[in-house]
Amino acid sequence: MTEWSGGHAELGERATRILDEVERAVVGKRDVLELVLVGLLSDGHVLIEDNPGLAKTLMARSFAAVTSLRFARVQFTPDLMPSDVTGSAIYDQRSAALRFQPGPIFTHVLLGDEINRAPPKTQAALLEAMQERQVTTDDGTRPLERPFLVLATQNPIEYEGTYPLPEAQLDRFLLRIRVGYPDRSAELELLARRLERAQDDVRLETIVDRDELLGMQRAIERVHADAGILGYLVDLVAATRESAQVQVGASPRGTLALLKLARATAALGGRDFVTPDDVKQIAVPALAHRIVLRPELWIQHVDAEDVIRDCLDSCPAPPVRIPDEAR
Repeated sequence: MTEWSGGHAELGERATRILDEVERAVVGKRDVLELVLVGLLSDGHVLIEDNPGLAKTLMARSFAAVTSLRFARVQFTPDLMPSDVTGSAIYDQRSAALRFQPGPIFTHVLLGDEINRAPPKTQAALLEAMQERQVTTDDGTRPLERPFLVLATQNPIEYEGTYPLPEAQLDRFLLRIRVGYPDRSAELELLARRLERAQDDVRLETIVDRDELLGMQRAIERVHADAGILGYLVDLVAATRESAQVQVGASPRGTLALLKLARATAALGGRDFVTPDDVKQIAVPALAHRIVLRPELWIQHVDAEDVIRDCLDSCPAPPVRIPDEAR
């Protein structure tokens, strides 16, 4: 098992190189790319909710390329069966026996496109693998090779013929992000780069290999979070449960997600300690999909992200304490 040989400053520098390389393909979305990388380093799954054509597939494929990870894509449809994702036993005429044929889930980076179009049984098969990091079939249980990251997408403008993810399944995603349209300068840059390379595909260089990435994930566990930060995380999640706008607040899984993402955010900044700003930076994508608002709030055009921002405003942040070893 390879350990990360460098310090957190070097980890932050390597993460910057990863982001720079991916940004050669995905233009003008640095903040979104940082969130995806934070999810990858935290060994978690990412749900992307946004309109078609906003480079969601390109984003997933690019991260797999620069980290030399295997990539697979599944287009979810109403007729997709669980075995189409996990694999199934087929009859081998040579051995006159059943042989397991692995499905696309046996990869490192899996793009689940329009996950809400698949029936609940197929969604459950994917989400079980996400949680347990294994696939159970008739002839046994097979572990998934790490790292295993699912980037799932949902289209927010088409709900006809879809099967929305229940709250308990949404909770399995470490964070939810929205890409958004690029601004004018970024879209002009996108066109200029396309003209310059004279082809659709962008050839990306490998920045880290699989072992290095696993080492970076383990290095996140050495990022320090003091008692003040832990109290801040607990108070912030408790505020979601106490809010008058919320019917169901975030669970302890949300608190753990905040901790994992805050530590990864600190590491991206080249630090080995968490600050309140790290928590604030990832609070909305980490918690907004974990709460259920009161039904009447849709009339007031209040969404979950607004509620999390209100909770951030209501919770006083602790002072920044720099560990002695980091001074």
